[in-house]
Formats: sequence, structure tokens, C-alpha cells
Amino acid sequence: MMLLVALVVGYLLGSIPFGLLLTRLAGTQDIRTIGSGNIGATNVLRTGRKGLAAATLLGDALKGTVAVLVMAAWGGPQAALAAAVGAFLGHVFPVWLGFKGGKGVATFLGALSGTAWPAGLAFAAIWLGCAWLFRYSSLSALVASAASPLVLLALGRPDAALVFALLAALLWWKHRENIARLRAGAESRIGAKG
Repeated sequence: MMLLVALVVGYLLGSIPFGLLLTRLAGTQDIRTIGSGNIGATNVLRTGRKGLAAATLLGDALKGTVAVLVMAAWGGPQAALAAAVGAFLGHVFPVWLGFKGGKGVATFLGALSGTAWPAGLAFAAIWLGCAWLFRYSSLSALVASAASPLVLLALGRPDAALVFALLAALLWWKHRENIARLRAGAESRIGAKG
């Protein structure tokens, strides 16, 4: 029962569409009508509003962290992992937006950080390193998410490694169009217009 509660709490927190809410409050056009149509920070950045993009990134990450930490305190480590799954699914498939959400990178990072902060730091370091080297946000997210279960295993968290391996697989599936563009050499680089 506790795992179900944790999943629902995580889902409800994860389904808060910060990118859409913040851009509406700022008076910009509907974020779903520009760029990739995604509600995440990368697409918010395409509005030219770096502050809004940063706030979206922070909000999307924190909802994952808060879900995990609240349920860890209330129900223990297994409830925390259920909340991580719920938060990620809530972001990717929010009921309020017809189950059409973001790709889950920031929420993945937030939930990972709440589960094991060294793994969250490793994710951020890998993402930043890949972004600096290759200038592709999507590639950076794919590499960092794939490395996360290995980091969790190294930290002695096989239970969390399994959960985040499954979440990483879903994150990769959500990035399938980006992967196709990367393979075709047509993916937009960080800082490019459009």
C-alpha cells in the first residue's frame, strides 16, 4: 500500500508542468507551439528567456527530489524509489496535458539526486562534460542517464540501479527522434537558433 501511495504522490508532483506554467506566467506564447513542442527547459530556452529556462530546469529537478525525499522520510527507501518512478512518469505522461509531457531529463536528475546525491553529481558532471565536448543536450542526457545505473551499482545500490536503468530506458525511448537526428547529423547543437 505504501508503495502505491508513494507512486501516486510522486506522479502528482512530477506532473506539475513547470515549463508551461512559467512561460504562461511570463506572458510568452504556449511553449508547446515552438521549437520541439516540449515542455522542458531545453525548449523553454528557445524562447530566448534564459531565466525561465533555468527556473524550469530547477522546478523539474526539484519535483523529483522532493518526491523522493518526502517518501523516503515517510515510507523508507523502497517508497522513495516508487516515488522516483512516479515523479518521472508524471513528468513524461502528465494527466493535465493529455499525457503529453517532457522527456524527463531534469526530473530524472532530481529523483536520482534525492536517491543518492553522489549519483546526481556524477550525472551532472557527465552531462556537462558531454555538452562541453559535443554541444548536444540530447546526447549529454543519453550518456549521463546510461551511466547512472552503473554509478548506483558502484555506490552499493543495486535496487536503485535497476529502477534507474528502467527509467533511463524510457528516457532513451522519449529521445528516439533526437537519436535519429544525431545519427543523421541533423540534431540542433546547444546555443543554435531554432
